[in-house]
Amino acid sequence: MIFGAHVIVYSKDATADRAFFREVLGFSSVDAGHGWLIFALPPAEVAVHPGEENAGHELYLLCDDLNAEIATLREKGVGCSDVQEARFGSMTKIRLPSGGEVGLYQPKHELALVSAST
Repeated sequence: MIFGAHVIVYSKDATADRAFFREVLGFSSVDAGHGWLIFALPPAEVAVHPGEENAGHELYLLCDDLNAEIATLREKGVGCSDVQEARFGSMTKIRLPSGGEVGLYQPKHELALVSAST
């Protein structure tokens, strides 16, 4: 039985990005050994989108008020990209200390994770 998912974010500065997930986003973690932190994530869902190639995956953190989350992140000195509006939701990218990005997303559609828990 599949009981969860393990997401990997590749980083040019893993130490800085781990600190960001711990200190800025407030995610709890366990040390898998030698300072290798594995973070607990909020409930998750997965979508399979069509693409020209089977290359790359993206991580989007979900929120219910994108503008409020952006304001909170800016208070902590975190840069976000311009908000992109689409029929399915509002999105921004959060800049990680390494220069990488993760998405932040306020969906306009029904969430699978809510349906699965009811």
